[in-house]
Amino acid sequence: METKAHTQLHIFFLPFMGPGHSLPLLDIAKLFASRGVKSSIITTPVSAALLSKQLRTSKSLGSGIEFLVIKFPSAEVGLPEGIETSNSATTREMKGKLMEATALLEPKVEQILDQHRPHCLVADAVFHWATDVAAKFGIPRLVFHGAGFFPLCASLSVMLYQPHMKVSSDSEYFVIPNLPHEIKSTRNQVPAFLNVDSKTELFKLVKASMEVDERSFGILVNSFYELEPEYADHYRKVFGRKSWHIGPVSLCNKAEEDKSARGEEGSADGVHECFDWLNTKEPNSVVYICFGSLTNFSDAQLVEIALALESSHQQFIWVVRKEKNDKGEWLPDEGFEQRLEDKGLIIRGWAPQLLILEHEAVGAFMTHCGWNSILEGVAAGVPMITWPVSAEQFYNEKLVTQLLGIGVAVGAEKWDTFEDDSLKSEASVQMEAIEKAVTEIMVGDEAEEMRSRVKELGEIGSKAVEEGGSSFSDLTALIEELRSLGT
Repeated sequence: METKAHTQLHIFFLPFMGPGHSLPLLDIAKLFASRGVKSSIITTPVSAALLSKQLRTSKSLGSGIEFLVIKFPSAEVGLPEGIETSNSATTREMKGKLMEATALLEPKVEQILDQHRPHCLVADAVFHWATDVAAKFGIPRLVFHGAGFFPLCASLSVMLYQPHMKVSSDSEYFVIPNLPHEIKSTRNQVPAFLNVDSKTELFKLVKASMEVDERSFGILVNSFYELEPEYADHYRKVFGRKSWHIGPVSLCNKAEEDKSARGEEGSADGVHECFDWLNTKEPNSVVYICFGSLTNFSDAQLVEIALALESSHQQFIWVVRKEKNDKGEWLPDEGFEQRLEDKGLIIRGWAPQLLILEHEAVGAFMTHCGWNSILEGVAAGVPMITWPVSAEQFYNEKLVTQLLGIGVAVGAEKWDTFEDDSLKSEASVQMEAIEKAVTEIMVGDEAEEMRSRVKELGEIGSKAVEEGGSSFSDLTALIEELRSLGT
């Protein structure tokens, strides 16, 4: 029989099935494993294949992590076999069914907890039922939202006080109440499901997960204290949310294999070509453009981006998520790529973002402002051109441009999920605005100041996860607290 002191802490992780959620939670499982905690991941077949492939390359941290695979209820909700991640659900209808399916995982998760009796369950915020399931077995549930303290505070304020309902038009500004700074927004920038009759399924889901935050053991935040100190304090003291900052979690990937394997499968040739090309460039001379795993812009919007890049005369690497059979109707003309061969490189599909951002030639990052991308940009010390699309991205943009002063906004004004987007023909952001933002961040008056500010933040972020740093210490405190409960 193991003595109290020698019982190994065992934590289960339940990630939402989509790269933006499952990759940081995999990194968090690695962090716990690196501290001697037994880590197990409950997931469905497609995600398990993707995540375990990454662990196989992860020599250092992932060796002890095991997967408990549960069947995804495709048939029960009417989804085709194999469609079980957010980035494979391409239409609004599919996304709705995917959310329906997450609710059906509850009994399967309960069965696994009953069988194994871990000391703690870390579950994505989407699984609001996880707190009650964990409580049945007397174990704490930690919530993972995937966002930072500032967007969590802003989202909570908008949800609680509904300031967007008190303005007379979609474009009129209102101040988000109860925040340490004066932050303005418009109804256009607020998630669409908050603007309609609050009986939608998505609204109910968000509300349910918000209420569960208060009843859960606490919240794990992929951030570091020095990045947003007032909001870490505000979230804890004013909103009363018990939370631990343990990021930037992507920094646990130290080896090159770990960084290049993070995400989907890229073609080896494409990856080599990309770095061969970058190696010929001057430091800080290339704009890296990538809009995450879910954003699909219309062809018209992609044409505007292409024209802006050409007229900015800046060098670029542009990751375009288009189907392999796409002939490139989204390029301004046949000769675009040949004409810009020296200036630009287009990668179709997936690119090793962590490695690209760390390359010294990269001087700016045009991003959709997903929280993982923002943190990866900060950790690499690269200033950003912000182009928020959906989720909490408009809040993230305000943190980058207004509070931290490490980015330039492209001027996106409207929250949009981009489902069924092939039906859209117009572009929401014009070439002139894109070109202006690119020029400003690369050679504008503030460019150097922004670059040195973000480099300094990147160094602070690296120290935060090292022994003695703010994130390292918060993780230590959390493990000790869980250990005292678990034994």
